[in-house]
Amino acid sequence: MTFASLGLSEPILLAISEQGYSTPTPIQAQGIPAVLAGGDLLAAAQTGTGKTAAFTLPLLHRLSQAEPARNARGQVIPRVLVLVPTRELAAQVAENVRDYGKHLKLRSMVMYGGVGMQPQIDALRRGVDIVVATPGRMLDHHGQRTLDLSGIDTLVLDEADRMLDMGFIHDIRKVLALLPRKRQNLLFSATFSDEIKVLANTLLNQPKVIEVARRNIAAASVRQTVHPVGRERKRELLAHLIRERNWWQVLVFMRTKHGANRLAEQLRGDGIGADAIHGNKSQGARTRALAEFKSGKLQVLVATDIAARGIDIDQLPMVVNYELPNVPEDYVHRIGRTGRAGAEGEAISLVCVDELRFLRDIENLIGRGIDRNLVAGFEPDPQERAQPIRVGRTVIGGGRAASGPRRADAPRGQGGHGRGDAGGGHHGHAGQPRRNEGQPRRDGGQPRRDGGRGPSRGAAPARRNGTTG
Repeated sequence: MTFASLGLSEPILLAISEQGYSTPTPIQAQGIPAVLAGGDLLAAAQTGTGKTAAFTLPLLHRLSQAEPARNARGQVIPRVLVLVPTRELAAQVAENVRDYGKHLKLRSMVMYGGVGMQPQIDALRRGVDIVVATPGRMLDHHGQRTLDLSGIDTLVLDEADRMLDMGFIHDIRKVLALLPRKRQNLLFSATFSDEIKVLANTLLNQPKVIEVARRNIAAASVRQTVHPVGRERKRELLAHLIRERNWWQVLVFMRTKHGANRLAEQLRGDGIGADAIHGNKSQGARTRALAEFKSGKLQVLVATDIAARGIDIDQLPMVVNYELPNVPEDYVHRIGRTGRAGAEGEAISLVCVDELRFLRDIENLIGRGIDRNLVAGFEPDPQERAQPIRVGRTVIGGGRAASGPRRADAPRGQGGHGRGDAGGGHHGHAGQPRRNEGQPRRDGGQPRRDGGRGPSRGAAPARRNGTTG
């Protein structure tokens, strides 16, 4: 099968070719015809399967074949709204729209919090066909009457499961109430959880259902290895591996924002180019670090799970779990950022005795053991005893393997696997708990939508045939 056989127009086929693609992935082969047909779609597909192009390509085709939507004053107003959970993912989707729509006379823009609203308002006034947005900032624009949603004929909810995890369900319901009732709805999720099924039942009308990759299936092209190590020697081992194996463009995962900052600073002290990306960083700092990492200028990017959503790099060679995630499904998301599109990738996990429980849960989830490989000179002390790990408000103690596998469909936070953002101590083992990115505040207030919407210098305006951001 080729992209040409899917009925896409010549300008889009040219853009696909210029991006170096010739054969659609399974989600694209099934999703593109479904979107072109105009019906609703429910698709289970992880990041890295080509899902963004699965909806971007057919929507660009349909928009280019029809006249723009206009308000009573003749101003062009959006026809497609794409909602995503994070700023990084919004920027990534917008980049895809720009790349695939470069030969079309369409305008698109990205809107998210953490930057000034005025440049986004100016772009809307000039007229756009596609808006890629995070829920909070989109509602801000609508509340200020700067965004006209009356022309929306297609709504895309991308990474819907993560939006629910981050507490966006109320914002999503507000958005749905603002849109025209007659429209196409496309819902993409990494898994068909009970919460997603409830959302789909209220949102979708007789949808086509596509499931190309279950969330608990790790990519066969990713070589997975565990390096057992003492808790105090993780950073030393990581620096050793980076130097001895000449690693470059290494994505390192931490459980906490504090830990990400601390590790990046320590690696820089070791003479290794490193930066951190997480929700407490300014948008400018996050964008700059991500751009330098993508271009290869930055050797190591240290990230939290939520901040890493939207990092989409072709042929990323290496993912390192400096700390294992307390939610085993997040391990699959992490390592899925390498070994894409048939390329080989490698995922290394540095595991101390405190994390054996997490490791057992991960192996139960993926259905197999992960190879252990001791690095000479860094063998863990057999006398070292497990210490409790603080994750948010939950203390997971002892490091003993769980008595049985955690159900993959169990709600997060059960079975002692709370999600949170611990701070201080050795890679999140001690100190006062910190609220995780996107989690409710202890004072009962709402989560900071979109990672914060404080004023700052704004994004660039929308441009012809492209996106802002």
